[in-house]
Amino acid sequence: MGRPRLIIASVAAFAAAVFGAAVAAYAAPDTEVTVGSPPTPFSQNKQNEPAVAIDAHDPSVVVAGVNDEIDMESCAAGDPSTCPFTDGVGVSGVYFSFNGGASWTQPTYSGWTARDCLGPAPCTPHVGPIGTLPGYYEAGLVSDGDPAVAFGPRPAPDGTFSWANGSRLYYANLTSNFSANRKLETFRGAEAIAVSTTDDVRAAAASSASAWTAPVIISRQSSTTFSDKEQIYADNASSSRFFGHVYTCWASFRSNSHGQAFPTPLMVARSADGGRTWVTKQVGPATSNGINQQPDGCVVRTDSVGNVYVFGVGARGGTSLQLMYKSTDGGAHWVGPTAVAPVVEPGVFDPVEGRPVMDGIAGARVDLAGGPNVDIANGRPTGAGATNEIFMTWSDGRLGLNNEQLMLTWSRNGGTSWATPAPLALTTGDRPVYTAPAVSPDGSDLYIVHNSFTTPYRNDTSSPRGLIGEVRHANVTAGVPSGWSTLERATAGDPRGSSANALTSEFLGDYVYAAATNDYAVAVWNDSRDAAVCQSINDYRASLYTATPLPAPNVLGTCPPTFGNTDIFGGTYPDPTP
Repeated sequence: MGRPRLIIASVAAFAAAVFGAAVAAYAAPDTEVTVGSPPTPFSQNKQNEPAVAIDAHDPSVVVAGVNDEIDMESCAAGDPSTCPFTDGVGVSGVYFSFNGGASWTQPTYSGWTARDCLGPAPCTPHVGPIGTLPGYYEAGLVSDGDPAVAFGPRPAPDGTFSWANGSRLYYANLTSNFSANRKLETFRGAEAIAVSTTDDVRAAAASSASAWTAPVIISRQSSTTFSDKEQIYADNASSSRFFGHVYTCWASFRSNSHGQAFPTPLMVARSADGGRTWVTKQVGPATSNGINQQPDGCVVRTDSVGNVYVFGVGARGGTSLQLMYKSTDGGAHWVGPTAVAPVVEPGVFDPVEGRPVMDGIAGARVDLAGGPNVDIANGRPTGAGATNEIFMTWSDGRLGLNNEQLMLTWSRNGGTSWATPAPLALTTGDRPVYTAPAVSPDGSDLYIVHNSFTTPYRNDTSSPRGLIGEVRHANVTAGVPSGWSTLERATAGDPRGSSANALTSEFLGDYVYAAATNDYAVAVWNDSRDAAVCQSINDYRASLYTATPLPAPNVLGTCPPTFGNTDIFGGTYPDPTP
């Protein structure tokens, strides 16, 4: 794992091109976000699914949430051919930057840990140092990742919101019960959604657990509920009539209704008191089947007057669509869904994983590659200069395997109508898997980050595979982005060096992320440049597609030390055309 590298303070000249034209790569240095991640052993060296937020009130402050297995046991503990998630150990990592994303720090708290379980003895987890969210073990919970972060204004003692009170950071994630004993459960069901907050990010970054509130469970749970794929956003424009309110969306997976359907309603929770209490509402119908599917991989955003928008990928009449719900009364009532655009979700079904993949057999799952990512030019922090233009991106497979496209569309009228989706031209051979836009508050600059495979689908595990992160920029004139340039093309890695804990496939998570001010943007992506490919793992994975599968290998005994060492890299990018 490389040491963090500081970002150059200015962006050099870039290759201008009209929308849809090819551009040359811009060789800007990036930096490692997950600086606390060790290079070995697996799975402590495994990080993925980054989220990032900029404090609109103090744009030098940036936070990243990451799935982080730093506190898990080593594969060498106990059976050396297994690399389990250690029971009770959390994975919701948090990283802070106080120089706009140029460098990062990870705090160390206390909680349930297995980071000293390095083998060969079986692991006995205990209270000790953790690099993930504090307060979960004490609450009878486990932080289970899918991080989502947002900054909003801090409420005053009388409940009113003002940036003069300072900022509040919200961190939403999945959570499970610490105890498997039903009598000791903190909540019902397999997974819930919890939110932690802090008003003192510098103290939190300095490892003060007391800077954080105890996690608050915001999802409605039954014994069969699995809440998943949440996202959080704070109404951060003081011009809004619901300024300071916070919204979290997620999919609620429920019982299978005796085989007739699988209820998966879209849920939205809202808080008007800074995240202390929440009101949860089902948005739209619940039934998912072969004809209609409810939005998954949701995104929530607000505009400068307080309208709330929730997006997700779903289906109507058997056609996959980007769907939108909208609320004009602070989340109390919703209208929709509105179909934004048709989607052909990329990937092919992998018979061993039982899920779609793009890079090859035993590849990384891409269930949500076709899911939307969205940002709105809402004029944060004051609302001044807001265009309220909405930008959406996703990965699309309409041209078939090995010809995936990064699709972009936008709306200038609150989602009433949308521009015809068009592919963003990428380097020849790039196959986008995860994408995210970030628009400046005044709507004049659009940034897009994407993870892309650089090699075609592989029918074997012996051929090299490529994965890159890239950041693009366009000026937005009269609502239309143009003049695309490449601000970053990261060092390529081989995703075969990544791994699910079960070892049967690669793992890269489900998303990338970006955020922007009027002066700069921050982007974060999954990175495998420092992950070593392991021949015994390649052989094992390949054997699973035959009639004579091999036993799982001794991971640390047969693999290079940095097998599985996936990281989050990112960069900070000044507006190249101020």
